[in-house]
Amino acid sequence: MTKKDEGLTYAGAGVDIDAGNALVRAIAPLAAATKRPGVMSAIGGFGGLFDLKAAGFEDPVLVAANDGVGTKLKIAIETERHDTIGIDLVAMCVNDLIVQGAEPLFFLDYFASGKLDPTTAEAVIKGIAEGCRQAGAALIGGETAEMPGMYGDGDYDLAGFAVGAVERDGVLPRGDIAPGDILIGLASSGVHSNGFSLIRKLIASQDLDWSAPAPFEPGKTLGDAFLVPTRIYVQSVLGAIRETRAVKALAHITGGGLPENLPRVLPQGLGARIGLESFEFPPVFGWLRDQGRIADTELLRIFNCGVGMVLVVAADGAGDVRTVLQAAGETAFELGVVETNDSGTVRMDGEPGTQP
Repeated sequence: MTKKDEGLTYAGAGVDIDAGNALVRAIAPLAAATKRPGVMSAIGGFGGLFDLKAAGFEDPVLVAANDGVGTKLKIAIETERHDTIGIDLVAMCVNDLIVQGAEPLFFLDYFASGKLDPTTAEAVIKGIAEGCRQAGAALIGGETAEMPGMYGDGDYDLAGFAVGAVERDGVLPRGDIAPGDILIGLASSGVHSNGFSLIRKLIASQDLDWSAPAPFEPGKTLGDAFLVPTRIYVQSVLGAIRETRAVKALAHITGGGLPENLPRVLPQGLGARIGLESFEFPPVFGWLRDQGRIADTELLRIFNCGVGMVLVVAADGAGDVRTVLQAAGETAFELGVVETNDSGTVRMDGEPGTQP
């Protein structure tokens, strides 16, 4: 039989089923390590099973979120550092769940590439498992797609899907948010996972490489500094909610920054007033502002600028909330106050980076 007469194979078309099966076997222990009460199935089935009753819920409301990590992926690919980007993926989903007061229960991922590189995929999923561990969620399934012609050599894409639950009487935001409530900010771990299209454009315009020293963080390369994973706030914030009963609402500060994310959890007729001098402005944001000649208003709409999560708290419980958060390892600070504001906007006093 001539080569021309040989039948087509999936491997010949660029899809290696055996490599995919080997990857499932390799990641099974990673997923098993995230098991928590309620998990009823293991990786490899057609679907993941979860028992809410076994997880301890009595009258639960399910909360679902999905997200990706945007073009931060390009830095991981270009630096060949794939072990933390999975933490970002989990963080972007579970930090949204906690805003509703929900405890993350389980997570599923979607990993797509033109040609599956099992070593890269395993590193990424190892990060996903670590993110799940930090969030207290189980990695119960996912999908690996090999699509020749869809992605360039070495490229891959990620999406994450998280499901959580909250008792019906604990859903956030609460209905009693009022003028005078205190805003407590939680420090970010850096840029997190937003604004990377601008960051990559800036790096390219400066003819810099990811291996170049980071001018704003001695001892690190630009790649090191910008790949610091998104902080996962789940365990500390759940503790504050449960121990103090003073948390009325939460806002995850992602794209849109403080001006656009905080109003999403405030009722009509209320806004917020924030003191920009009340928190530390990490040097990375000052460097981005200066190198890109970015106006402060634009900077605050693109990046978290040092605040990754905001809690709306009853004034008489603010001290207790901060104590619980700080004991859990968070940098927590009084950021501002809820005020009457028919337009529902966020007023910001001072300039970023002017902390006394």
